[in-house]
Parts: sequence; C-alpha cells; structure tokens
Amino acid sequence: MNAHVDRTGTRTPDRRFPVSGWSDPADAVTERLPVIGSRPVTRFERVSPYEAITQRLPVIAFDDATVRLPVIKRVGDGPEDSTDPDAAAGADLGAKATTGALWLGLINLASKGSQIVVTVVLASLLTEGELGLVSVAASLITVAQVIQMMGVYDVIARTARDPHAMARTVAALSVGVSLAIAVVVIAAAPLLASALGAPDAAPLIVITAFSLPFSAFGGVQMAMMHRTLDFRRRMLPDAGSALIGATVTVVLAALGNGAYSLAVGMLCTAVLQPILGTVAGVRVAPGWDRGAAGEALRWIRVVGPAAVVSTILINVDYPLIARLLGPDDVGVYSLAYRVAWVPYIMIAVVLGAVAFPVYSSLFRAGDGAAVPAVVGRFTYATLLAAGGLYVLIACMAHGLVVLGMRWEESVPVLLALCVYGVSISLLCCWYEVIRAAGRTGLYLIFETVHLVLLVSMLFAFTGFGVVYAAVAQIVAAAVLLPAVLVVMARESLAPPWRTLGRAVLGLAVPGVVCAAVATAFRWAGINTGPAGWLGVIIEGLVLAATFAVVGYLANRAVCQEFLQSRKGAR
Repeated sequence: MNAHVDRTGTRTPDRRFPVSGWSDPADAVTERLPVIGSRPVTRFERVSPYEAITQRLPVIAFDDATVRLPVIKRVGDGPEDSTDPDAAAGADLGAKATTGALWLGLINLASKGSQIVVTVVLASLLTEGELGLVSVAASLITVAQVIQMMGVYDVIARTARDPHAMARTVAALSVGVSLAIAVVVIAAAPLLASALGAPDAAPLIVITAFSLPFSAFGGVQMAMMHRTLDFRRRMLPDAGSALIGATVTVVLAALGNGAYSLAVGMLCTAVLQPILGTVAGVRVAPGWDRGAAGEALRWIRVVGPAAVVSTILINVDYPLIARLLGPDDVGVYSLAYRVAWVPYIMIAVVLGAVAFPVYSSLFRAGDGAAVPAVVGRFTYATLLAAGGLYVLIACMAHGLVVLGMRWEESVPVLLALCVYGVSISLLCCWYEVIRAAGRTGLYLIFETVHLVLLVSMLFAFTGFGVVYAAVAQIVAAAVLLPAVLVVMARESLAPPWRTLGRAVLGLAVPGVVCAAVATAFRWAGINTGPAGWLGVIIEGLVLAATFAVVGYLANRAVCQEFLQSRKGAR
C-alpha cells in the first residue's frame, strides 16, 4: 500500500488518491487500518482527477486542491455507532429539504405576495402604456442582473472549498462586474429605450440600473444560506426588503407618480436586501482567493452563458411585443404575465432552489443512484403545487376585469400563459438536476434552442395580436419538454416513469373537477365579471377547497409521505 511519512515520523496511508480497493474487516482490525463508514481502506491507485470525477470514486484528497473529506476513523479507536450513517444522512438531508422548502415558500409568499398587491394597485392606477414602460425597463435590468451573476452563486453551493473564501471571491467578482454594467446601462439608457420601441422608458432604466451593485452583493448572501439549506434567515433580507419596496411603490403610485413608483420601489428593495442580510447574520466581506476565483471562472465559462440565455428567454417577449405592437399591448400582456408568473416564482423556483443543493449533496457523497427518485419527488411536488395553482388561476382568469374592463383583453392571454407556466415549471425542476450533475453543456444547449424557438415563434405569431405571443410561449416550451426528458433518461437523471405518470394524473383529476365547478358557477349565473371583489373571493375559496380535497384524495400517499418528512424535520 502506498504510504508516506508525516512530520512525526509515523507512516500513514497515502491519502492523496481515490480509493479503489477495500480490505477484509478482520485485516482492518488487526492492522488498525483507516475505514470509511464500515469499509476499511487498503489500496490506493494513482488516477487522474478526470477519472476520479467521471467514475465518481470516493476521493480522499487531491495533490493541489482541498476537498471535503469523508469521516475517517481507525477500527478499535472507539465504539462503533450502530446507526447506518448513510441512512441517517439521507434522513437528515430530506428533513432539511422539507424544512427549507417550507421556509422558502413562506418567504416567497410574503415577498411575491407583496408583488401581487403591487400589480393590483398599479393595474388600478396606471394606464396600459405606463405599465408597459415599466415592464420594459424591469425586463432589461433583470437581464443585466443575471449577466452580473453569470451563475456564480451556484458554485458556492457546489464547491468543496471553504465556502466563505468562495463567497468573498464571488462577492468581489459580482460587485465589480455590476458596477461596470450599471455605468454602461445608465450612459446608454436613451439608446436602449429607443431600440426597444419605448423611448419614454429611459429615465426608468436609469433609476433601476442603480440597483445592480446592491442586488449583486445580496445574491452572494443568499447563496450562503442556500448552501446550508438555511432558508429561515432569508425571511428578513428577502421578504423584509420586498415588503418595504412594495410599500414605497404603492404609496408613490397613490400619490400620482405613475411608472416611476415601481422603479423607485425596485431600487429600495435592492438597497435594503444586503443591509438586512447583514443584520440577519450573513456577513461577507469582498476578498480574493486565487484558487476560488479559478473555480468560479471555470464555472462561469460553462454556466454563465446558459444563465444569461435563460434570463433573456424569460424577458425577450416584452421588448419584442413593444417593438411589434407598442407599449399598450405590452401593458395588456404584462398584467397577464405577472399573474401567471406567480406560481412559477413562488413554487417552481422555490423547489428548484431547494433541489439544487440536495442534488449537489448526493453527487458529492457519491450517491448518484438515488438522484432519479429524488427528482421524481421534486417533479411530483412541482406538478401538484405549481400546476394546482395554475389550475385555480385559469379557472378564475375572467376575474381580471374587476381591475377595470380595459383589462378584458388580458384574460385569454392569461389562460394561454397558464399552460406555458406549467411547462416552464417542469423545465425549471429538471434543469436543476442537469446543472447539479455537471452537465452544464446540455443546459446551455436546451436554453439556447428554447430561445431560438421562442424568438422565431414571437416574430411569426405576435403580429396577429398579443394573445398569439402567449401561444408562441406554449409552442416553444412544448417542443423542449419531451426532448429534455429523453436526454435526462439517457443520463440516468430522469424521474421514474411511474412517478411521472402518477404526478400527471394527480394534477389532472383535481384539475378536471375544478374546471367543472368553475363551469357550474357560470351556468348558475354566479359570475364575478365586473361585479366586484366579493365574487372573486367566494369563487376562489370554493375552488381552492375543491382542489385541496380532491387533490389530497388523488395523491394521498404522497401527501402522507410529505407529512412524515415534516415530522422528521422537527
């Protein structure tokens, strides 16, 4: 066996190479060999890091990089723990994931719920054109935010280095890039606004551009919380800043400041996020570590372009509709999109944020065989929760007219975008495991193909009306879904087919019942129409109760499993 002499003169096993052999337990006891779990290490081979990664060998250490080591103890040094460490670790990870999802869901309920209030207020006080202008500015800044991030926050969750050193380095990178982007965007705001067909949006672009450095630093703090699944701490910086920003927006809108109200509210939210993150105890001082910077830049090289493409994919519709139809139609589309965006951002993104560190933990532990089953659980949860909310929104789409009959054109747009929302929620769920598995090239290919398809469809369909822009979204996503699933199956990452079938059926059954109840409301003449909020609230409560009861009966086993995991989290 390879060995080396340490500073005390003791010969110890060479711990620089991947483990490729195991000894008989009797030999381990007599020779007092180091063990991992219950299996003693006896033989080490010199293999390349590439082989170690591709074959997923349990690595002890590398020559030139620090990695997280498995717990190594000598046989006979103490009593053995009778608990299966793998089972205990799996149970702990599941409990953390459940608790994390609940906390992140609560946080998003507060933060995104405040955005719903803002949407309702703005729809009541702003014209279609004003809402369209601020939507164009917000979409541009969202793309800039992702360019400044370039996917580097994920590396904090994945890295085997000291996460604090990585966070300091990522903070320096992201804030530096964001400052440069902010200067460019502010200087070019008039040209950008004119190019997007909305010249009046230039001052709004300038205001929102000032938010970029703050959102960059706040994102690093969030990444540190995600690594440890400590989502409880996000309540103050995430929900707190969003609630204050929403309050500022509503007050300014009520005072007659029009589209500027949302731009100023967005800036307040961004500034407060890192301040409240520091108050919550997540302190990150920008610094520099050469090794961490190299790892982050290698991650950026493959994941960054995909992150940028993904964000352009989400925001390209606004400027294209503005260019082809005008700001008023952007306003009609924007209201429907903001409503349809709620289930995706509150549920699919939440579950994805929890899933990525869970998948990463399994891959780091060499337990890739367990990943498909976990993907199946997240897929089931995404379909039932996000899909269920989309069912309720579709059944109540006509309720938009309570904001004013001028928004009646948004109703068919919302119906189409609900179908699109279910599709991208599934894609969000599946992309997380592809990225966690290190298959970032596939992720980039899928997002690029999606973007090309969507832009082509938007140019082909949008000229017929704003509803057809939503149809273009459906077609592009529908083409990607089966392709992604087939590739996942080939990579041994796909959810079990039986689980996927049960999930689809588990959504379809309560969905059909809710559609029947909504139809009964129409036939009975209980139509919310422009009558007011009371009808919307009554119908919403009835439909929500119907989906909850029927959904539980159709998915009883999954619901009971969730409750058991929740008890384990306690």
